[in-house]
Amino acid sequence: MSEETQEIETVRSAKSQLTLKIVGAAIFGGLSIAISFIAAFIPRHPLGFAYFDPVSIIWVLCFQLFGPLAGILCSIIGMLGLMPFDPFAPLGPFLKFAATIPMIIGPTIILKLYKKDGYGSEKLKNPKKYAIVGVLSILLRLGIMIPLNIIVYPYITGSMEGIGGWILFAFVFNILQSIWDLLIPYLIVFKGKLDEKFEIW
Repeated sequence: MSEETQEIETVRSAKSQLTLKIVGAAIFGGLSIAISFIAAFIPRHPLGFAYFDPVSIIWVLCFQLFGPLAGILCSIIGMLGLMPFDPFAPLGPFLKFAATIPMIIGPTIILKLYKKDGYGSEKLKNPKKYAIVGVLSILLRLGIMIPLNIIVYPYITGSMEGIGGWILFAFVFNILQSIWDLLIPYLIVFKGKLDEKFEIW
């Protein structure tokens, strides 16, 4: 195979990979919107926060299967798609996006620092590395969501009364949801060996 032919094949492969990522993002984004109706039956905090959110799990699952671009695009599609249906829109879908995106961007940044030991998803497969990445991602999430919760609290309640309890709730809630966001996709993708079937990134 000539060098020119190899270059053409590389370009075609890159284009097909990009197409696959975009299609994956669209499918999983749509799935997250569809599955959001299940969340209506999940116990919620009086201010509307579900104690278990399957939507964000789908977004992180898309990231682990198709890579960072697909994960971010899927999250954006899901957030925008929820706007017409979520009873707490626009704030609810936005906060969901803001809370989930660190679980995608965090691992992506960390993986960029480790250019050896396999491709992207393969690096996440190691339980010890995944645990480290997970803890750092949770810290990033808390660093974003605690200030955001302080900002939106008076908008939701009309005052700053009870803000201390709210911050504690936001802290515990985000850690709990982060564990689900990290654990369930990991079990599906890596224990289910879907990463070996796709090998997209």
